[in-house]
Amino acid sequence: MDYKKLAELLFPNITKTIDYYENEVYPKRDLPEGAKVTRLAPSPTGFIHLGNLYGAFVDERLAHQSGGVFMLRIEDTDEKRKVEGSVELIISSLKHFGLKFDEGAGIDGEKGKYGPYFQSQRAEIYQCFVKHLVEIGRAYPCFCTEEELEELRKAQIAENVTTGYYGKWARDRNLTLEEVQERLNNNEEFVIRFRSEGTGEKNFDIDDAIRGKLTMPENFQDIVILKTNGIPTYHFAHVVDDHLMRVTHVVRGEEWLSTLPIHYELFKTLGWELPVYCHTAHLMKLDNGTKRKLSKRKDPELGLSYYMELGYHPEAVREYLLTILNSNYEEWRMANPSSSIDEFEFTLEKMSTSGALFDLDKLNNISKDVLLKIPAEEIYDFFLNWANEYKKDVAKLLSSHKEQVIKLLDVGREGNKPRKDLVYCEQILEFISYYFDECFEIVDSYPENINEEEAKKLLTAYLNTYDHRDDQSQWFEKIRVIATENGYAAKPKDYKKNPDMYKGHVGEVSTVIRIALMGRAVSPDLWELQQIMGEEKVRRRIENAINK
Repeated sequence: MDYKKLAELLFPNITKTIDYYENEVYPKRDLPEGAKVTRLAPSPTGFIHLGNLYGAFVDERLAHQSGGVFMLRIEDTDEKRKVEGSVELIISSLKHFGLKFDEGAGIDGEKGKYGPYFQSQRAEIYQCFVKHLVEIGRAYPCFCTEEELEELRKAQIAENVTTGYYGKWARDRNLTLEEVQERLNNNEEFVIRFRSEGTGEKNFDIDDAIRGKLTMPENFQDIVILKTNGIPTYHFAHVVDDHLMRVTHVVRGEEWLSTLPIHYELFKTLGWELPVYCHTAHLMKLDNGTKRKLSKRKDPELGLSYYMELGYHPEAVREYLLTILNSNYEEWRMANPSSSIDEFEFTLEKMSTSGALFDLDKLNNISKDVLLKIPAEEIYDFFLNWANEYKKDVAKLLSSHKEQVIKLLDVGREGNKPRKDLVYCEQILEFISYYFDECFEIVDSYPENINEEEAKKLLTAYLNTYDHRDDQSQWFEKIRVIATENGYAAKPKDYKKNPDMYKGHVGEVSTVIRIALMGRAVSPDLWELQQIMGEEKVRRRIENAINK
């Protein structure tokens, strides 16, 4: 077979050489020694998930800790899976969580010298490299139809052998030049397959930066590398792109481990140095005591939109992900409570290989700690931006009561035992909603030992003695007086000692007032909240509770 003639027959319009792309268009990067080049390469399917973010943080840390490059490449060669607007969704979602790309695809265009960063725009580049493989006898056209391939598969199943296109089952592997020409003359569609030299009986060794040394069976399948439309498959496109873009580390999920033999053989055949592969563990969750993979179908928390719509602060999500990315992160954070997250030295060696357990409760607890360190003014800005995106009616209320909302967010955050009430925006909205008359509702009931009539009696006494100018001690002393005058113990411990002597205790009287003002039995400091609400609102709420 004259492979050069075959290559010209198949790719008459491809005139560029691989040397042109390797040396003129995509030369080696001028970076410091040890600098890592990483890429996030999602498909535009309309769904960006926690796994993307998990891997992206690994990419970002590896690149930026080493003075390297972190890029965004869009792997959009599969037209059937492409969803309109999903590229914008990917970019905006990752930006929301603080991921900053040095180069790659962007909403306003591409940035960088190694583009295009959309694989669909790189068809001629891939075809040049496929043509080269044909020229060296390592790729060939295959004219098999879908029906013929299905018949082949059935025959393999009947013989109880591995399914696929290889060895004696590779029907078009040894077509002559004349046979190829004849089929082209008949306008038969074809794909280009990689001619594997593997037998499936040998193994090869490869070092994974997370999993250590791996021993795997070599590839023996003649996989499709170029589809009938001239667009490559993922297997071939990413190998070419990672080489030309000078990617040093490929971070991807463990589900790709089974394809590593294919990628290994492609790199070796083309004479290229392999990037360092880093196969991350699956994100898992506990389900009735059993660990399982997070599922797109079962678990809404897999999608990044879940965290954006609820309004988790990006710093909280990032902080949490680092606790499951590196086993030593929590120890570091305890020793460095006020340090920037970027000061932590992330390492691949500290990553799990057996499944990273995702825990929403732990995320919420971490979020409380993170928000406690953020000034109330900044939380307000984040809260308002979230409301403008997801709760426009609430955004108007937040804007018109900015000063009061900031004070509400700041209640109880000082001192040795600060309150940790703030978790995410949806919860924060519920937490402070009592302030707004438009959102106010009575959620809790009065204490069991206080009926409606008794509550109104206590509230009337409170209203008659209320003075907005009272300091906290004066204010509470008046509540003690109301309590004792109406048969309640001035201190809970007095009631506990002699329950038969009292109707209840002063804490229950305070609860009645709290419910009338806040609609709930538990809240931050009641006196401080009243100061924020203002005298008019306090009196109106108490009157409404008395007159209902």
